[in-house]
Amino acid sequence: MTRKALAMACFACIAGPVLAQEATTAPGGIVRVLDKITGEATDLELRTGETKPIGQLSITLGECRYPTDNPSGDAYELLTVFYRDTPDPVFQGWMIASAPALSAMDHPRYDVWPLRCITS
Repeated sequence: MTRKALAMACFACIAGPVLAQEATTAPGGIVRVLDKITGEATDLELRTGETKPIGQLSITLGECRYPTDNPSGDAYELLTVFYRDTPDPVFQGWMIASAPALSAMDHPRYDVWPLRCITS
């Protein structure tokens, strides 16, 4: 096999299941917030488009998606996080519940990551 053919075969094996998976949009999601100074972890239940304050953060859920064939499966949440009254978000983008480090919020005091979608 040539290198190109081998690379394409490897990509097909890896990306095939990911590309074939369908997602469903949920009406809301649950996010966990950890205050690294106090050690307190809090779970926030957010509806799509809703913003809630916690500590010195303000978190908005843009959307929550989950695998159509597995509602309790991996959640993907579109989050916007503001710290205090800063005009620019400290985080804005998608986070994946099973791998929050892939797109993590870099903040010295708080960690935020998605837990699951609300399906009912």
